[in-house]
Amino acid sequence: MMKAPDAIAVAVRKENGDILVKRDPYVSPVKKGSWLTKPFIRGSVNMVLMMKLGMKVLQDSAAMTGALESEKPSKFEEWLSRKLGKGADKVMMGFAALFAVVLSTGLFVLLPNLPARALRDAGWSLIAVNLVSGLIRIAILMLYLYLVGLMPDMRRTFQYHGAEHKAVYAHEAELPLTPQNAQTFTTLHPRCGTSFLLLTFIISILFYSVFDQLVFNLTGFDMGTNYFARIISRLLLLPVVAGLGYETLKGLAHADNPITRALRWPGMQLPRLTTKPPTDEMLEVSIAALNAALHGLPEGETTPEGYVILPKAQPVTA
Repeated sequence: MMKAPDAIAVAVRKENGDILVKRDPYVSPVKKGSWLTKPFIRGSVNMVLMMKLGMKVLQDSAAMTGALESEKPSKFEEWLSRKLGKGADKVMMGFAALFAVVLSTGLFVLLPNLPARALRDAGWSLIAVNLVSGLIRIAILMLYLYLVGLMPDMRRTFQYHGAEHKAVYAHEAELPLTPQNAQTFTTLHPRCGTSFLLLTFIISILFYSVFDQLVFNLTGFDMGTNYFARIISRLLLLPVVAGLGYETLKGLAHADNPITRALRWPGMQLPRLTTKPPTDEMLEVSIAALNAALHGLPEGETTPEGYVILPKAQPVTA
């Protein structure tokens, strides 16, 4: 998937080697100049929009490859189809999104904060408690991504993720978009969403440490010993932390000097787990999507659904 300011393009490779390309106009649901576009607010808004977009792209790519038609529906899916008709797919995507939210809340909010009270009772400072919680959160994230990356299907997904980054690098360097040119670049990109995730986790350690200490100094209430209040505060303050992470990533990505490179370094490490070196064939797919997003759909045969077919032997360069 590639996103341009005014369009989103998706390209997939079929089993016969052909590439299918789909392009849709993109208009942000947030109006330009709205308060939702203001610094420290736009980060949370963009996070929600990108999650919604990601779910749609996953569904589109599955439909393009024929995965949705080839998979036998479960009894629950058949029941939903009978009850809801065409709305069944949206309900299933909603369930998947809800499960992802519950799982991420358990792994990255509930679990890392479990040791807080024991550490406070042992005499640890609020800063130390938040440091431990933050390091547990980061460790869970990295272990999860490492284990997921061992699965063949996910490793292939991470290779396509790397292909997206390499193609974008070639475009930013104003080189002809060919697999050979794209292969010369790294798979690590400073504006990657996983960089945002790690930076947000790091910033959360500092932010929650200051917040907890301020609450304790002003009211005497100890966030380290009240698990329920601690969890509620983390959930309520998540948009603030996400906003700080977004602005930090945006600032670091648009400046290049020794200081910003040093500050970018931690965030650049997580994509080492979520990107893998792609093959030339994978780069052809990412280049097809990038060309479509930037320049429109290429001329060629189309499927009944309107997807453009790029035959296996046809070059995808612009």
